Amino acid sequence: MKRSLLLFAGIAACAGILPAQNAMIAENKQNYEIIKTNILKSLEKMPDEAYTFQPTKEERTWAEFMGHIADAQTGICSAATGDPKRGTAAKLTSKADLIKAIQASNEVCDAAWAGTTEANMGTAVKRGNRELTRLGTLIYNTTHDNESYGTMVVYLRLKGLVPPSSEKK
Repeated sequence: MKRSLLLFAGIAACAGILPAQNAMIAENKQNYEIIKTNILKSLEKMPDEAYTFQPTKEERTWAEFMGHIADAQTGICSAATGDPKRGTAAKLTSKADLIKAIQASNEVCDAAWAGTTEANMGTAVKRGNRELTRLGTLIYNTTHDNESYGTMVVYLRLKGLVPPSSEKK
């Protein structure tokens, strides 16, 4: 009994030392994780030969659109950390190369989210002529990803494919 009480007291003391993750960061990171997964699954689902697919002459090809998403993620998430980088995926055309580019941009965003804390989430970040907070910049990336995914769904459906978010679980 005495040992159990000591163990419980030790666990309770350690719980007070460990910082609780900020709910705002955790909830928004979870939203990013969901859209990140849907985007990557969409790239994998689209057949290789459909990477040249262009619904109308005014729209990008699937490959151009995927390159845009990878480059946007790299730019936005790296800006959030104060180390802005430009993506290089805009001119890629192959499925394999674009999947790698999206995965690389996901790594940039994953690192930005992992390094976001309650202490730095309000840090000012410059993006073009706008100034946002670090957390606001990462939320902006998720918003852009969601808008892009909405367009991706149309491309997938025009090719007769069910988008990952609509698949039966």
